[in-house]
Amino acid sequence: MIKRTPSIIIILLWGCKGFFGTKTSLDFIDVPKYDSSIVTYVPVFPFLEGFIDPVQVLAGYDELLYVVDAGSDEIIAFDYAGRRLGSFYLKGVHAIAQDRQLNILALAEKDTAIQNTTLTLPAIYRLNLYNNGRYGIQYAKITRVIIHPYYFKNSATVKDQEVAFNAIAVFADNSYVVTRSGPDNSNPIRFGGPDDAVLYFNAQDQWQGIIEVQTIRGSERDYFKKPYGITTLAQPPQSPLVNTSKDFIVTMLEPYVALKVQYIREETGEQGSYYALNTDLIIGDTSRADGFLYEPHKFTAPVAVTFSGDGTNYIFVADTAKDSIYIFTSTGLEGVKPPPASPSTKYIKVSFGGTGNAPTQFNDPVSIAYIQKYVYVCDRKNRRICRYILTTDLED
Repeated sequence: MIKRTPSIIIILLWGCKGFFGTKTSLDFIDVPKYDSSIVTYVPVFPFLEGFIDPVQVLAGYDELLYVVDAGSDEIIAFDYAGRRLGSFYLKGVHAIAQDRQLNILALAEKDTAIQNTTLTLPAIYRLNLYNNGRYGIQYAKITRVIIHPYYFKNSATVKDQEVAFNAIAVFADNSYVVTRSGPDNSNPIRFGGPDDAVLYFNAQDQWQGIIEVQTIRGSERDYFKKPYGITTLAQPPQSPLVNTSKDFIVTMLEPYVALKVQYIREETGEQGSYYALNTDLIIGDTSRADGFLYEPHKFTAPVAVTFSGDGTNYIFVADTAKDSIYIFTSTGLEGVKPPPASPSTKYIKVSFGGTGNAPTQFNDPVSIAYIQKYVYVCDRKNRRICRYILTTDLED
């Protein structure tokens, strides 16, 4: 049961004096002391359960929740009350995104015959949820399939089965990015790029190339090392205020990479636009916060990242090795802004987790979604979708 902390009404007596001009003593007033420990994420029940192998939770632009269950090869839709609305079977589905036209983009697999051999290749499926006047995942129809590596060349080999599409995220103009990983990274200048790359597709599903990142060494085609989770700043709710930036945040799983979660920013120069690491994020200022997104080696296995689309601009990261969820500001500070009653301006750390099956513990958290101040976590090995809210948001 969630207990709400009673509101404190503070009456400011500003320069009060008695009737005869003597200043009134205020010693009888207890000055309220703010306890930052009451600012935390608390569970909101019931959790969604009954899954075989849940691997993603997504908050859609259509005001529905979607869960990808890899155990049943299903995309399942729920309303915010937790009612199951329908599902769609797709072999090998493991990640999805929704564009602002309400199409689902799903990462799955496709069996493809090559001469006398059948290859199982990674693929991107576009699902139209409108069908004969009806809307819903249960009515979805496949309108396009993009199969690796046919978006950039005309043939495939057995080795292409070792490549994986890991995560997908959509920009406000419905173009999108996909993280790709694989074993062949020896030649970054080859056509199609190294296996480890972030791919960019336009809104018509046409491959535009791999994203290169500008560094002091020049434009690097092999910048991303085992890229995995990815998010853009364009997030629901659907409105004219959806962030139109082409920035994105990506996670990397290569052990030797010190900054495994990076904010990649679109810059403009004499030669046009290009991508570079956002180096403006704050790090080390302990007067502002006790933790930072850019702390070297802060994460071990950050498989998922998302961004809040309601103007709070929080970055959420799930680390499966630590069974924890981390919360940062868009400026890189770990924590949330203290409420007005706080005497301190220091951000309050509200990251939470730990291994287990208690309401605020996880066993392999692999995905995060945020909508209407609620944080949803796909707790894979506990086979549940958990929901949380900040205590400071309970009264809103």
